[in-house]
This record gives sequence, C-alpha cells and structure tokens, in this order.
Amino acid sequence: MIRKATAADLPGVEAIYNAILDREEQGPVYTNWQRGKYPTADTARAALEAGTLYVGEEGGALWGVVNLNGDQLPEYDAIPWSIPARRDQVGVIHTLCIHPNWSGRGLARELAAFCETECRRQGKTVIRLDTWEGNLPANRLYPSIGYRYAGAAEFFFMGFIHETLNCYEKLL
Repeated sequence: MIRKATAADLPGVEAIYNAILDREEQGPVYTNWQRGKYPTADTARAALEAGTLYVGEEGGALWGVVNLNGDQLPEYDAIPWSIPARRDQVGVIHTLCIHPNWSGRGLARELAAFCETECRRQGKTVIRLDTWEGNLPANRLYPSIGYRYAGAAEFFFMGFIHETLNCYEKLL
C-alpha cells in the first residue's frame, strides 16, 4: 500500500535513507547523496509538514518513500522540456527511493505509477524529475516506463552538491 506519510513514519523514512547510504558505502554508488546532509530526517519532516511525503508499506514495514510536489529547482529552467506546461500544471518527483532489502521487486515502478495517478488527481498535466547521471537504475527505469529524457544540467543542489542531473518528463 502507498499512502501519505504520518509523523510516526519519520523514523522509518530516515532508516530507508540510511540503509541506502550504508549499501552505497559498500559500492556501487548510485545516489550521490551525502550522509547527514541529504536526505535526512529533516528533509522528510519538511515534506511531511508540506503534505507531500508518501510511503510504501507492507505488513507494517516501510519499503519506499517519495516526496511528490510541484517544486521545480531553478536549474529546471535550463532544460529543453518538450511538454509545455504552466508551473501549476507540473508535478515533480523528488527522492523516490526503495529500501535496499526490498529492491528488485518492481516497487520503484509501483511508486512512480502512484505518483502519476496522484498528479492526475491533483489536475497536473505533466510530471518531471531529475536524477544523478550516475544513478544507473533510475536512468534505466524512467525511460522504460514512458518518461522522455529532456536533457541534463549542472545543478548546485542545496548549495553543497555540484552534480550533473538527467531530467525526465512524462505527459499525464
């Protein structure tokens, strides 16, 4: 089941972030995240307070998390998007992640499909996202489920991570 997160979910969300970082310490690295800087419990709390944090759960265990809103980073303005939309018509997927113990089960696809359905429910006409150029699983996943590669740009994420992010879009 995928649902809006509650305050009681925050420790489990943080545990997902930390499990991904723990796994990446062993290699390979797919996220370019920095422990203690992004994502953190505060990142999740801010999304929760904004009403945009969703979790995937089975049998009381959280298997995934996503922040779904309309916030487009300033660097999005440099991307040659092919699907025209006003800012209020765009849904944006942020930090979609699956706990490593649950990976390989199609849950990222399920969470992305949920995001698309939720954006349609909110009246959005297009969905966008970005992912680090080195995130091979995500860069394979999104085109396989109908997202179009729109371009890449250098981002200075949160003022401390310089990275090239690939951007994707899908008509809803």
